[in-house]
Amino acid sequence: QVQLVESGGGLVQAGGSLRLSCTASGRTFSNYAMGWFRQAPGKEREFVASISWSGASTDVADSVAGRFTISRDNAKNTVYLRMNSLKPEDTAVYFCAARRDFYGSRVHDDYDTWGQGIQVTVSS
Repeated sequence: QVQLVESGGGLVQAGGSLRLSCTASGRTFSNYAMGWFRQAPGKEREFVASISWSGASTDVADSVAGRFTISRDNAKNTVYLRMNSLKPEDTAVYFCAARRDFYGSRVHDDYDTWGQGIQVTVSS
């Protein structure tokens, strides 16, 4: 099982950009599809993006399509979430997750391991 640590969150003004990173340790990272989810106060955790273990296949939620991009570097055991044109409604705790499968998933329960989460706050 991998261990996951997120970094790169913080406070940004609306229209700005951030890049989140999630670094894995403990197992062969390239055997895992990866996902990003987020949870705003009082709301359920929701899917943001996922990427296959090769990086060839990606999926993003409609709410962030065209603004967010997921990518991975298996040599660095890291998955990234590039977030552009941020909006106040993107404010949430962002979690990365690992799934021992080729493809990612939009379903929270399909993931085996989760990071501790990192806060992203977008001010208006």
